[in-house]
Amino acid sequence: MHAFDVLGDPVRRRILELLAAGEQSSGELTTTIRDEFGISQPAVSQHLKVLRDNGFATVRPEGTRRLYAVRSEPLRDVDAWLDPFRRFWTPHLDALATELARGRRRKDHPS
Repeated sequence: MHAFDVLGDPVRRRILELLAAGEQSSGELTTTIRDEFGISQPAVSQHLKVLRDNGFATVRPEGTRRLYAVRSEPLRDVDAWLDPFRRFWTPHLDALATELARGRRRKDHPS
């Protein structure tokens, strides 16, 4: 499965967002995903399996729990793929940062 096929699913993207904050148990992930997306525990398990099988997440047992964590390597590959496209948004983000800084200066030093 291609990285963008893995990341194309909103549930898997959300799981990765949760894991970016730190290691979580399958139970914690299931509770959050079930609440946010209304899907079953077996469905969450399938998404976790896709993330594991494609190298985006690792799992380790700790007693009776299974703890998941993000693997950064596939995300670096995605970042490298995006690199040629950054020229389309970087100038806009730089201009936005400049305007925000100007707004802060005006607020701090009103005329």
